[in-house]
Amino acid sequence: MDAGYVARVNLVDAMSRWRPCSFRRCWVHPILRKRLQRGEYHVLVQELRMDDLLFQQYFRMSKHVFDELLQKVGPLITKADTHMRFSIGPAERLAICLRYLATGDSYRTIAFSYRVGHSTVAVIVREVAGAIWTALVEETMPVPQTEDWRAIAAGFQERWNFPNCVGAIDGKHVVIQAPANSGSLFFNYKSTHSLVLLAVVDAQYLFRVVDVGGFGRSSDGGSLRNSAFGESLRDGSLQLPPDTVIPGAERLGLLPHVFVGDEAFPLLDNLLRPFPGRQITRKRRMYNYRLSRARKTMGRPSCTPIAESTDEAPAPSTLRDAPRMGSNNATRRSIQLRETFSSYFNEEGAVRWQKNVV
Repeated sequence: MDAGYVARVNLVDAMSRWRPCSFRRCWVHPILRKRLQRGEYHVLVQELRMDDLLFQQYFRMSKHVFDELLQKVGPLITKADTHMRFSIGPAERLAICLRYLATGDSYRTIAFSYRVGHSTVAVIVREVAGAIWTALVEETMPVPQTEDWRAIAAGFQERWNFPNCVGAIDGKHVVIQAPANSGSLFFNYKSTHSLVLLAVVDAQYLFRVVDVGGFGRSSDGGSLRNSAFGESLRDGSLQLPPDTVIPGAERLGLLPHVFVGDEAFPLLDNLLRPFPGRQITRKRRMYNYRLSRARKTMGRPSCTPIAESTDEAPAPSTLRDAPRMGSNNATRRSIQLRETFSSYFNEEGAVRWQKNVV
């Protein structure tokens, strides 16, 4: 520790000895006054910086990434000292937020270990998370442009044998404490309250589009409809590549670039979903298998376990059937496009192992 840091600790310790505190009310609790001497950031975290592995396990990121992130968000989360108290520094504020995100512990648990008020933790998490989003979203997750979509489609063709696919889409319910006076807006099928995270993932398991904030009561399809991404998908402003002919399947004509989703999503010109039901033809089961295979890029953590994908058509779920958005209102073109992709996967686009799977 440098001399300035030690001097700051000694000064705060000296101030804590004379700060007025009555029996009925105390401006700063005696336990919290020892934050700089015994708080988790000033003791344990400083020790962890000497061990790369333990630091990684504690924050779910390396020291290098932590310091780089601090450099980006530090100016956004720095608070000025006042004549009443020293502010919590940006590094400690970032540590509190990341520890909360890494563990999912309650605000009160984090508050005890870092020796700050639990309401302070709540404010820090909200402000720092917002700063991280502001500082990184444009840099790390820019909206894909036409050439980006083409590259994603090439990845799905090469790795998952699915042509013209520009992403797998799914939703995840993130459990929250119900906001005051929110009624049933956030109440979901698991009888908990949640926000919906809607994401599009490429062939290498990388998130390319994220939309957060859908009400827990909404289905994945409903969240899509109400999201900025869904609106762009409907009005054609996503800058997807123009319709193309699949090499070797010229007879099928021009086909659009599509996203792949499960049965909770609507069937659209640029969004494919499985054929419904169990009693379907082998040809349709083959299509469902190939669709499910491409959707595996979402992985288990990114998919709400309402209905698991299988090699056969997904079984209908009464919980999902009720709020399904637009599932029975597909256009004739959307229906025909699904049939066209089904034909491709059973003929020109068939892979050698699929007959042994379905």
